[in-house]
Amino acid sequence: MSRTSGETSTEPRYGTVYLVGSGPGDDGLLTLRAAELLARADVVVYDYLVDSSILARCAKTARRIDVGKRPNRPTNQDEINELLVGLAAQHEVVVRLKGGDPFVFGRGGEEAEVLLTRGVPFVVVPGVSSAIAVPAYGGTPVTHRGESSGFVVVTGHAQRGGHLDLNWNALCGLDMTIVVLMGVAHRAEIASELQAAGMDPATPVLAVTWGTTPRQSTVRTTLSALGDSEIQSPAVLVIGGSAGVELDWFSPPELAGLRVVVTRGDAEEDRLARGLRALGAEIISCPMFEIVEPSDGGRALERAIATVSSYDWIIFSSVNAVKRFLGRVDDLRALGSTKVAAIGRSTAREVERFRVGVDLVPPEAVGESLAELFPAGPGRVLFPRAEVAREVVPTALRTKGWEVDVVGAYRNSPVQLGPDEIDERVYDPEVVVTFTSASSVHSFVSSYDPSLVRGTIAVIGPITKAAAEAEGLAVTIEAKTHDNEGLVEAIRAWCSDHSSLNLARAPGL
Repeated sequence: MSRTSGETSTEPRYGTVYLVGSGPGDDGLLTLRAAELLARADVVVYDYLVDSSILARCAKTARRIDVGKRPNRPTNQDEINELLVGLAAQHEVVVRLKGGDPFVFGRGGEEAEVLLTRGVPFVVVPGVSSAIAVPAYGGTPVTHRGESSGFVVVTGHAQRGGHLDLNWNALCGLDMTIVVLMGVAHRAEIASELQAAGMDPATPVLAVTWGTTPRQSTVRTTLSALGDSEIQSPAVLVIGGSAGVELDWFSPPELAGLRVVVTRGDAEEDRLARGLRALGAEIISCPMFEIVEPSDGGRALERAIATVSSYDWIIFSSVNAVKRFLGRVDDLRALGSTKVAAIGRSTAREVERFRVGVDLVPPEAVGESLAELFPAGPGRVLFPRAEVAREVVPTALRTKGWEVDVVGAYRNSPVQLGPDEIDERVYDPEVVVTFTSASSVHSFVSSYDPSLVRGTIAVIGPITKAAAEAEGLAVTIEAKTHDNEGLVEAIRAWCSDHSSLNLARAPGL
């Protein structure tokens, strides 16, 4: 890392602070540069409006610091500035993650000034501004031929609860679309001042709350009715100009408003979370174990890889086993004529991602189904799997005449949470809590009190269901096909059968 010119050996060495815009909310609108930086950041300092799906892109080793300003929780900007300087002295890559664009009412300019003065290297990564994206998602372009040839963006936030310091006459005289950020609390004042400055009371107004996210809702009204309209924060107000243009195209996805607790902490979590997010669900990530090297450091796995061609079959029972094994095979020709069996569609697809064919996939994603379908021996079978797992497959195959070598490819290391790490949202009656293995159930109840869990329990299959019920958790949803896709479909079907949930307006969203 280079130092600033003229510094001495006693001056601090700083990493780089990246002032990153996270966009308006939808993680699909995150820039490629922002996603790349989140994946390698040492620490991420983020604001209140940064969506959880975007934070999920952070490296698992990244430290996350919430400095979001919200009601009853003010955050001093000077303290944030000092925090960034201090973190840059400790880390190579510091991401300061802001909603929208960092230089559009994000106080990114102030932070950049401090960093520049203190000799801290920084880079600005612009984001998609909510001033443009949110109206677009609400069905209104900020410029439109015949309606508005330009737009102006103003803040609706006043210092210390005072009045807005805006040139109302100038705003009216522009004859452009007015976009107001952070203006919900002052909407009555905004309407009154604009009318006093000569704007027609019948001027159309669009308000978009939680724009670009599954929680999005819109209100179309007029300037005279704006003050009395029911509008929730955070919202973008669009006044006059093209605000009357209605090109409504966005509709909340099927599971909009549903919050789902995902208790895995590995590649499988990503698959489950992605499937649910695609349907609009909000994910509460609550990893109860992490994937680590086996006890022997992977030596037995390396030996098995070196001799894989001597086996007639290799069996994969999880995505993690596939990654740990095939990810270490330098030349796939080493597999020779070895046949491959995979338990579950997700596992089979992961095998195919390595350009390896799958010869056998049982109809149900459980060991019993594979054992029943597997041909009779003799021969040799290699079974790389979690270090601690059920013995159903090895036992059944040995009775069929096979020599089975079980190799630990990884360990599920339980996560024990301290009192300050407990996520109270897990106890909310509105959430769906998911479990995809018995081990995730056991780890969960070691940190969370099952008697306090009031939400809906969803499990991937009968083995996980039995483990959950043994711990006192009443299971409501069970996947018909025992994989992540099946669990997503089961949750979707359950929500469809319970249409009275009114998900898009679920409490607390």
